[in-house]
Amino acid sequence: MQYLIILNDPPYGTERSFNALRLALSLRKHEGLELKVFLLADGVSCAKAGQKVPNGYYNLERMLKGLIKHAIPVGACGICMEARGLEEAELMAGVHKSTLEELSDWTVNADKVLVF
Repeated sequence: MQYLIILNDPPYGTERSFNALRLALSLRKHEGLELKVFLLADGVSCAKAGQKVPNGYYNLERMLKGLIKHAIPVGACGICMEARGLEEAELMAGVHKSTLEELSDWTVNADKVLVF
C-alpha cells in the first residue's frame, strides 16, 4: 500500500503540518507500507534547515529528519520555494527540490493521498 501525504500549511502558526508529520511518523512504522511526503505552498517552509523553537515546542525539522532517516522521500515544490524566496541550499539534508510532475507521478501511483 502506498501513501502520499501533502502538506500545504506553514510549519508554525497552525498545527496542520505538525499533525500531518505525526501521522507520517506513525504510518512509517507499518510493515509493507510505502510512504512519500510532498511539501506544497507554505508547507515548503517545513523543510527549512536550522529551525529554532522554544524548549518544549515541537520542531518540524526534527520530525522530518525522523522520516528521512527511514528513507521516506520528501519533496518540496520548487515553484513554491521560489515564490517564498527559499533557496535549495536552505533546505534540510534529505529534502529535494521537486516539481509538479513528480507530485503528479506520486499521486497517480499512491493508493491513498492525504492532504493537510
